[in-house]
Formats: sequence, C-alpha cells, structure tokens
Amino acid sequence: MEPSDYLKFFFAMIFVLSLMGGLAFVLKRLGFTHGGLTTTKNKRLKILEVLPLDARRKAMIIQRDDTQHLVLLSASGETVIETNIKEPKSETPKTND
Repeated sequence: MEPSDYLKFFFAMIFVLSLMGGLAFVLKRLGFTHGGLTTTKNKRLKILEVLPLDARRKAMIIQRDDTQHLVLLSASGETVIETNIKEPKSETPKTND
C-alpha cells in the first residue's frame, strides 16, 4: 500500500465516525433515547440522587409521582431499603436580631 492509501483510509474513518456522532446527536435532540421516543411532558419517574458506596454498590433515591424510594443497587441485585420517604422541607436559616 502506498502512503496515499493510508491517508484515504484515515480520512474515510474520520468521516464515518463524524457521521455516527452527528446521527447520535440528532436522534438525542429528537427524543429517541433508551430504545424509543420519549416525551418531556408527564415524566413520572426521576432519579433524584445517586451515592456510590464502593466499586460494586450504589445507593439511589428514586421518585415516582410524589413518593420517594431508597434503593441499593449491587451486582447481586436490587434491594429496596426504604419506601414512602417524604421530601425534606427546606428550612430557612433563622436570623438573630
């Protein structure tokens, strides 16, 4: 192979990778994520917080509608630690006058 063939291969590979990235960007902007079309309205499920405990386990607070759940995710499976957690009330700092 001549050096010009290597250059053609390199630029063709860069072109194909940029097309793949552009297509992924367009699909994400249109809402095609996780195997289907998602709408931004009426989302009932949210991940509020994730805390890595170690290399294999995570604690996660998930909210569905107005109910929060604490879940432990590990390699062996999922465990629900606590359900029906109430949202913490935001406290305003008291000022000393």
